Amino acid sequence: MKKYQYHFCWLVCIGVAFLAASCSKFMEVESREQVSDPVLWADKANADLFLNNVYSSLPNQMNTGDPEETWSDNAVCGIGGQYGQTVYALSAYDASNSRTRWNLYTAIRKANLFIEKASASSLPEDWKKQRLGEARFLRAYYYMILWTNHGGVPVITKVLNQNEQGDEIFQARNTAEETFKFIRDECEAIANDLPLKSDAGRATRGAALTLKGWVELFWASPLYNTSNEKQRWADAAATNKRVMDMNTYTLFPDYNTLFFEQNNNNSEVIFSRKYLGGTNLGNSKEGLHGAPWAGNGGTQIAWGGVDPTQEIVDEYVMANGLPISDPASGYDPQNPYVNREKRFYQSILFNGADWLGKAMDMRQGVGSLNATDLSNASVATKTGYNLKKGLNPTYTVSGNNRLNSADFIIYRYAEVLLSFAEAQNEAVGPDESVYEAMRLVRERSELPALPLGMSQAEMRVAIQRERRVELAFEEKRWLDLLRLRLAEDKLNGTSHAIVIEQSGGVWVHKIVPCVNGKRIFDPAKNYLLPIPQSAIDQNKKLEQNPNY
Repeated sequence: MKKYQYHFCWLVCIGVAFLAASCSKFMEVESREQVSDPVLWADKANADLFLNNVYSSLPNQMNTGDPEETWSDNAVCGIGGQYGQTVYALSAYDASNSRTRWNLYTAIRKANLFIEKASASSLPEDWKKQRLGEARFLRAYYYMILWTNHGGVPVITKVLNQNEQGDEIFQARNTAEETFKFIRDECEAIANDLPLKSDAGRATRGAALTLKGWVELFWASPLYNTSNEKQRWADAAATNKRVMDMNTYTLFPDYNTLFFEQNNNNSEVIFSRKYLGGTNLGNSKEGLHGAPWAGNGGTQIAWGGVDPTQEIVDEYVMANGLPISDPASGYDPQNPYVNREKRFYQSILFNGADWLGKAMDMRQGVGSLNATDLSNASVATKTGYNLKKGLNPTYTVSGNNRLNSADFIIYRYAEVLLSFAEAQNEAVGPDESVYEAMRLVRERSELPALPLGMSQAEMRVAIQRERRVELAFEEKRWLDLLRLRLAEDKLNGTSHAIVIEQSGGVWVHKIVPCVNGKRIFDPAKNYLLPIPQSAIDQNKKLEQNPNY
């Protein structure tokens, strides 16, 4: 009961924007955006409520049946008619219908308002130092989302008021480099103002440095680093190494339950969004992303929003550490799920895998509702696979059930290790520190160390595979495809599925194009999302991204 009460207090605060009118005392804070009431800034509890509302704009991929992972080559959406398959996958978006991050300017304005009012308040200096660091972190994080999606954007750090300033509030876009430098410099400036440890869900020093290391990695990658300046990679490696040298984080021993609510705030978590199951602030991942049925049918338990593709399945290596393409790996394409690495069994539901005490049956012609859907006739898997990673069997209730209190982990230590390995390899080659970072990540999954003597190019392939598998279905792959300029290759063509059917009395596994698997990516424009037309109509100084 004590734990429940703690989470209730904190989560009610971060969910102000989502609460129903019955929670009127919290909605009052939302309605005081102009903040003329000095009482708000004379009391830490009231000011905290305002800042917690800024936290409430953190990404929420747990309560949608069409998460951004389905934009990538890792998954397709099993629910018909969703944006990811009908618009994004086909590059059919423009300035009028694209998903946009522009609404984050509302959260940025709130952060600016908090910074202005809290700075001028008479609240305790130690409280102001930490909370102002948090507000600046959130503002930098929201700018990171805008930057990685739209490129350079107007960097606004003051509270603007059109009633008072008129059209002076409208600014032109900063360049991509200027936006990057703002985010990077903000993170560096606030890092020492933030504690090593804090209340669950609040920004810390590690979160600020991890964000800094991530934008430096993005800036060092081929999308922006067209001349492959080594110093950019070295900067990203150095910042991620600072997080490692904090000795604050360790890899959680159990990859399978790392994402479960009982392990919220574990030793690997650097920054996360909070949820409160059983309320409107709950997490619905199991009911939206999981397998629609256990075994071969029965009561529907989920919508099947995330169907892993054959492409991601093929990236999981064998238990001996060798990729399935290696003749020495022991891989058998007609017995493809034997002797794979541990993360495969912890992440993917395949034919014969156990789910809720039943063996999943994806075979054709046996009357199973879980048979691979070849005609988009139901919510059954379109690929022959369902998601398992991060799904708690306790909460398999179909739909937006909001039962789970598991955090959405935004940054965790494994990503820091992989980002360091990538940046260090690109800066100086596969030195001992690169091997050690890779060893730590692989060791948890009982994989052998990588062979010594790898070339930089060989290590690059190994790091990219490791990152894709380790962070699969955590909303990381799409941005990796963009920054590495892999999207024009990986997102042009068709995603694939496995079909299991009898031939001559033998069950045969056959790889086929999956329904809804067609993908189109135009490298002339799609590495950036368009600026919303509504924003351009309002602010004539905004220039549209090329070719939209």
